[in-house]
Amino acid sequence: MNISVLVFGSDNFLTTLPDQIRDTSTFNVEVIGNLNQGVSRIQITPPDILLVQASWDGSMELCSWLKEQTKLSWIYCILLEDRAQVLALKSQSDSEWESEMNAAALQQGADAYLWHQVRETSKQSSGELTPNQRLLLAQLTVGLRKAHKYRDLMRTNDLLSAIALADSLTQLNNRRALEWDLPRQIQKARAKGSSLSLIILDVDFFKRINDTYGHLVGDRLLQLLCTRIKHNLRFQDTPFRYGGEEFVIILSDTNCQEALLVAERINRIVGEQPFAVSNTLAINVTISLGTACLQPKDDDKGESLLNRADQYLLKAKASGRNCVIGCDRHQGDSEEDHPLDDSHKSHLQAISS
Repeated sequence: MNISVLVFGSDNFLTTLPDQIRDTSTFNVEVIGNLNQGVSRIQITPPDILLVQASWDGSMELCSWLKEQTKLSWIYCILLEDRAQVLALKSQSDSEWESEMNAAALQQGADAYLWHQVRETSKQSSGELTPNQRLLLAQLTVGLRKAHKYRDLMRTNDLLSAIALADSLTQLNNRRALEWDLPRQIQKARAKGSSLSLIILDVDFFKRINDTYGHLVGDRLLQLLCTRIKHNLRFQDTPFRYGGEEFVIILSDTNCQEALLVAERINRIVGEQPFAVSNTLAINVTISLGTACLQPKDDDKGESLLNRADQYLLKAKASGRNCVIGCDRHQGDSEEDHPLDDSHKSHLQAISS
């Protein structure tokens, strides 16, 4: 796997870096010159190493912001200062002054602070590395080691994380996983300016099934239900067991009308044929579903989004169950979610059939 390097600075700054950094077999390099774009890029796809042009507008702000992000502390940040440009502002160089600048840079959040030769020297023109370039490559090696250790740690924690975030009965992600993933998907959707919706669904009269056939049959039925749902979701849909017989599905890159179509299709697929619990027992099941789509007013954790979908689920149950009620922006003239009336439900059912 290539090491991801994000360069914060000018395109010309990239050309002054050693050729080894532009080796596509080792590094995957991207240049960003805007502070907001840099922050957004790091949040969505964190790089392994961050190279920052110290003289570029927003460079120190980016270093300071990164230092405050405890979940991104593994990113190795190297701040590169144009020595000639700095020394031109000072009559002479002294080690104490350089040490103070180094200390200030490290306090701002950089892992390393290096002098960088922007103007071409005779060594650079001949292809020979300068001392500063060799030091930069050495710091990149340090960053590589840190990135490898982080990846090894992530692989070690993968199994534990999977156990902690998985529901043991259905093998779906559990409620803890939803509480972690929903804020992340909301942040990603808002950064990309894309749609996000979710579905909350509940098995109709599930207590009656447990009371009639016993909890072992009820558990097996939930397993079969989840398998059927999982095999009929799109690649961008993420299902969770929210609790008991209630489930949540996050629909990324999905607007309100698309969410309704997905929900109608799931409802039809669940109810169209019974679940064979054993060779002698097949049980018919229906579900009620509520959908909601992300609005600008929604909080970053997704609590208001979940609550809105849950209210629609309650309306679906009150409407007789085995139906979908949710956000309806078919007319395109409202920022609010509205329950579907019968004509809209019939129309969407026809489309998804």
